[in-house]
Amino acid sequence: MLSSKISCFQLKNIYFYKNFEVKNMKHTIESLSKGRILLLKLIDRLTIEQLNKIPEGSKNNIAWNVAHLVVTQQLLCYKFSGLSCLISDEMIGGYKKGTAPVKDVTVEEFEKIKELLISLPTQFEKDYNAGKFVYYSEYTTSVDVTLSDIESAATFNLFHEGIHLGAILGLRKLV
Repeated sequence: MLSSKISCFQLKNIYFYKNFEVKNMKHTIESLSKGRILLLKLIDRLTIEQLNKIPEGSKNNIAWNVAHLVVTQQLLCYKFSGLSCLISDEMIGGYKKGTAPVKDVTVEEFEKIKELLISLPTQFEKDYNAGKFVYYSEYTTSVDVTLSDIESAATFNLFHEGIHLGAILGLRKLV
């Protein structure tokens, strides 16, 4: 007969894995923040014209890539968790997967994008620590990685950000 009681061993395992999960998320969010700070340092000296330039043979520009990072983190972490994104639907529509720049961003618009890039990881950490991410709608990415919870989404987002950091570094050489 199965017991409905949880053993001390099971409780210790639950505590261990939940504690590990929290520590891992802290590291993931810290890596997200630091990576984004590095990204802004790498493009800090570029003009708005350089940020908007689409080099020959490219589909997008540096400004689009930076905004795309903001949008993708919101979709992967908030939308698939059943939560409202912290950015506008207009921004999502302009920079989600499959889009390309349709107009140049202004200095003011890019300042707002940079502000979101830096501030949203802090809000994400607050929301995670507040326990807001209780549900996740499983999602399989274009590289065939299935995300099933907020932790896998946040980890995959770091991979995605690395891809776009590489793209930005490549574009930076061409502008």
